[in-house]
Amino acid sequence: MRFYRPLGQISALTFDLDDTLYDNRPVILRTEQEALAFVQNYHPLLKNLQNRDFQRVRQMLREQEPEIYHDVTEWRRRAVEQAMLNAGLSAQEAAAGAVESMAHFAHWRSRVDVPQETHDTLRRLAEKWPLVAITNGNARPERFGLGDYFEFVLRAGPDGRSKPFNDMYHLAAEKLGLPPGEILHVGDDLTTDVAGAIRCGMQACWIRPENADLMRTLDSRLLPHIEISRLASLTTLI
Repeated sequence: MRFYRPLGQISALTFDLDDTLYDNRPVILRTEQEALAFVQNYHPLLKNLQNRDFQRVRQMLREQEPEIYHDVTEWRRRAVEQAMLNAGLSAQEAAAGAVESMAHFAHWRSRVDVPQETHDTLRRLAEKWPLVAITNGNARPERFGLGDYFEFVLRAGPDGRSKPFNDMYHLAAEKLGLPPGEILHVGDDLTTDVAGAIRCGMQACWIRPENADLMRTLDSRLLPHIEISRLASLTTLI
């Protein structure tokens, strides 16, 4: 554990999910493969659809509706629906297909391999402080065994703009009934997690990705209060 700023009182902890509490890369890779296969097999007109086709549609939607990126689930659903329309499906078929595709996506997206260390750490921390999850993504911790540790989960889109915007940070403080300065936010991203939390008045803990160096990282904008390399190090604050 490395300290860059003096820690103040801690009355609650908030956590990023993906790549903070578990390695998100394997599940995303598998989910994207399964999601594409599902769409290709959904209708004969979709059998030649490729990920690059989805990316073009996603980019088009982002250009037409710049704020859609705050809700990655809705952005994906709209992209699938539009890709189906482009392939020749009717509006009714595309709408139904997008809903079925998202249900399939959610199934695979929830097959997260959570390390035992994460369970052990969150369990110990939750005995002392209320814990909250704040995510820009579409992971649902209640589906892979982490839901019981959190008082509540905030997601970009339904609960405000994505990090580093302050919407979800402020909402977490409001729901906890605490001043932001008494909350320690933990995350792996120096922009969305560290800079976002500090700019809205919270304390920040950077969980350093493997082989990363704060002094050589391009997105290092604000120093965190503390830096750790393993989640379990947080238990030393108890």
